Amino acid sequence: MEQNNKIEKDTQLVYGKNPVAELLKSGGGVDTVYLADSLPAQVAAYYAALAKQAGAVTKQVKSIKLKAMCGTESHQGVAAYASSIEYVGLNDLLAQAEEKGHDPFIVLADGVEDPHNLGAIIRTAFLCGADGIVIPKRGGAPITPIVMKASAGAAARLPVARVANIGESVRQLKKQNVFVYCADMDGAPLHKNNLTGAIALVMGSEGSGVSPLVKKLCDGTVSLSMAGQDTGVDSFNVSVAAGIIMYEIMHQRGNQN
Repeated sequence: MEQNNKIEKDTQLVYGKNPVAELLKSGGGVDTVYLADSLPAQVAAYYAALAKQAGAVTKQVKSIKLKAMCGTESHQGVAAYASSIEYVGLNDLLAQAEEKGHDPFIVLADGVEDPHNLGAIIRTAFLCGADGIVIPKRGGAPITPIVMKASAGAAARLPVARVANIGESVRQLKKQNVFVYCADMDGAPLHKNNLTGAIALVMGSEGSGVSPLVKKLCDGTVSLSMAGQDTGVDSFNVSVAAGIIMYEIMHQRGNQN
């Protein structure tokens, strides 16, 4: 049986103003904050204050060095080494929903490989009130600096469970009376589904969608209508589709409450 409560840690460099600020505010554990010498004094002072509050060391470096560290010019003059990014267990996501007094709302990424897509999904999940996201140990993007930046820092605030098998996670959720939907082009139209109550949403990979085994395990499927026909574009980007579906889930849950 999968060890749902095992916590894993990854060390990584996080860059960008919003991601670093959110990381420092989240208490996720930061060793060092790097500030480019080109930053305005007021901005540098702001991040130095956040770093001090988080117990992190601040170092000023030349912009060219920061570029080399981050591998990009998009660092915005701020970077931080997180001492650890903690992955929680699936049971922790369910426990959080129980503590908050509402039905669980969990998102599972079944093989989402593009870090920008994963980051965008996490950002939307956070804003739509999800209790957490589940990613696989293999066959999908982990939480990297690119994911952190694409999520605008939400990956430091939304609990992330990394599991050995998405299918087993679906089984575990169903045992806890969570109704599991997956996004699929052959599914029922989104607006015709009851998306209230304890719910989980599985989003598949960019190329092939939700894997056949996981799709078979799900309780239902949802699809999105499209205006364009015979255009050569036959589906939404996975992060866009996830955003549309999660917003509808939030809308229906809000109306129910």
